[in-house]
Amino acid sequence: MNRTLLIARREYAAYARTVGFWLSLLAFPLFAVLGGAVPVLIRSSEPVRAVAVVEEGPAATGLAAAVQDALKRDADRRAERTRAAAEAAARTTGTPPETTAASGAMASLSRQRLKLVETPADILAAAPGEARDAAVRRWLTDETPKDRRLDAVVFLNRVENQPTARVWTARATDDTVEDFVRDALRSANRMAVFEGAGIDPSVVEAAERFRPEVTVFSPKSASGGEVSFRDKLPAIIGLASGFLLWSLIITGASILLNSVMEEKSNKILEVLLSSASASEILTGKVLGVALLTLTVLAAWGGIGAAGLLNFAPSQAADVGQVLLHGGMLGYFAAFMVGGYLMYAVLFAAIGAFCETPRDAQTLMGPIMMVLIVPMLTMQMALMSPDAPVVRILSWIPFFTPFLMIARMPSDPPMIEVIGAMAGMFAFAVLMVLIAGRAFRAGALSDAKLSWKTFAGAVKRGE
Repeated sequence: MNRTLLIARREYAAYARTVGFWLSLLAFPLFAVLGGAVPVLIRSSEPVRAVAVVEEGPAATGLAAAVQDALKRDADRRAERTRAAAEAAARTTGTPPETTAASGAMASLSRQRLKLVETPADILAAAPGEARDAAVRRWLTDETPKDRRLDAVVFLNRVENQPTARVWTARATDDTVEDFVRDALRSANRMAVFEGAGIDPSVVEAAERFRPEVTVFSPKSASGGEVSFRDKLPAIIGLASGFLLWSLIITGASILLNSVMEEKSNKILEVLLSSASASEILTGKVLGVALLTLTVLAAWGGIGAAGLLNFAPSQAADVGQVLLHGGMLGYFAAFMVGGYLMYAVLFAAIGAFCETPRDAQTLMGPIMMVLIVPMLTMQMALMSPDAPVVRILSWIPFFTPFLMIARMPSDPPMIEVIGAMAGMFAFAVLMVLIAGRAFRAGALSDAKLSWKTFAGAVKRGE
């Protein structure tokens, strides 16, 4: 037992004392924040495109006004969404709508993406065809100073009484103006068809402006009536717990694989075997990396809790209630133990046969392909936690830790929870026996890793 604890302490200290470990530990929450903030920053810093609109001939009369009206309606819709988001955030946090962070974020995201500007005189004066196209190119390229340059020029017309458009854009990959003009002309054509059928234009305009207010109710909501963000929070936490568990288990198992592989290549494993048994070495390494994984979990949890308490204290209270309700933390711990044990001993056994990362690819490729399955299925568990495919995969021990924790907020039948957990731990014990044999054989052998040698080591147990 003392030798096992010494190996565990050595394994833990080997990583915990390195700067790289702590940098990588902080990298995950940092990139998680950046992953959510970068799209917001990109959208909020996106330039407003200057667009000139030209009606090509009498047949196009009224189309420029239709585009202008569509732009105004779009601005009204964005303002309404901003107001609704601010009011929803105010109800959650208890602060005035204009002071919420959601209000500022939505305001920056909801600003107009384009503006209509006066069409340059030389474009209007140029004859249709090559001369006009040449004039347009000058206004879209470096031939025009940046402060006067246009982002797009739109030529509107009607062909067989149907609205059409030619869009010249400064960037070939930017389809913002194209999409907006297409929607505007579709709306204009719909209104013209209705008017042609004798429908009052004011009725058509009122129908275009109408935005229904939809309120969702559920008997399973906290209030027994209207559904709020608090009711959706458990499912979000379940999904986040599944992804967190996946990251922790695979990170710990990968550390163990690299550690064993490095010691095998440097002959350190042979030295350890001269003073401790293979079982003691494997147990010590699994325990040491487990403590390392708990350190990572404590650090990530502390960072997340501090962020919530500082920036969203009311949401932090809701998160705490969800985690404490129904033993969520206990289930998380149980699934983490079972999942880590399965993957840690498997990866350690693979590492015992390898001296370089290339050697491990023979078995690691198929294993990582299998590990992608719960990553894809967990997203389905957010909307349909009781879907047949999710329930069936939850019973497969390799997937149980991730899918069951994602399903826990939906209160799955207790028989499924207990059955899947029992199957997971039974399989984990089997994996310990099998991987222990393979680790012992691999540590004492110079054979290259393959499915054949791995299976043979398990069969012989020596």
